[in-house]
Amino acid sequence: MKNVDDLIESARELSERGFSKGEISDELNVSRETASWLVERSGATPTSPEPAGGPHDIHVDWNALGRDSARLAYTGMAMADLLSKQGEAVDLTVGVEKAGTPLATVVARELDTDIATYAPRKHQWESGDMADLEGTFSQNFADIRNRECYVVDDTITSGTTMTETIESIRERGGDPVACVVLVDKQGIDDIDGVPVYSLIQAIRVGGSD
Repeated sequence: MKNVDDLIESARELSERGFSKGEISDELNVSRETASWLVERSGATPTSPEPAGGPHDIHVDWNALGRDSARLAYTGMAMADLLSKQGEAVDLTVGVEKAGTPLATVVARELDTDIATYAPRKHQWESGDMADLEGTFSQNFADIRNRECYVVDDTITSGTTMTETIESIRERGGDPVACVVLVDKQGIDDIDGVPVYSLIQAIRVGGSD
């Protein structure tokens, strides 16, 4: 089981490999604020199990699923089942890079759709506002325009990335019908009118103290 010290070390290793703070956020399944906090402390040698004053977040480690193709396939099949009754005209699945893409591949196969991928702007983020950054759809996959689609990601932490993805699909001329994630940390039922389904909801209970 990973503790905060392990996450700080992982953040240090990723930072040294050239990952942006936004990419570290994606790799560790934590918020951008938490990723920034971990990187800032990665030069220290903490000894307590949970440094005081840190951000309130929930780390999701689904490596046991992600490292095994069979487990990943079963997980994607379960996610596809959550979407299976959402619309007969849907012929496209959009995976949010990076971790959402392998799950989206399984979902697309199960639901017999094409696949597209979206790289959110947080992958370029280091600090400050993200307003000047832009996400991108890969040209190596299917086009979005004039198509109904599902959106697949691994986790929802604040909902910012999923909201951005929905907005970008609509700006590109697509119609997001439903979203599905492995873990939802916020308990979100819909985003901008698009229903959100999750296999697991991880909700903090009690105060932040």
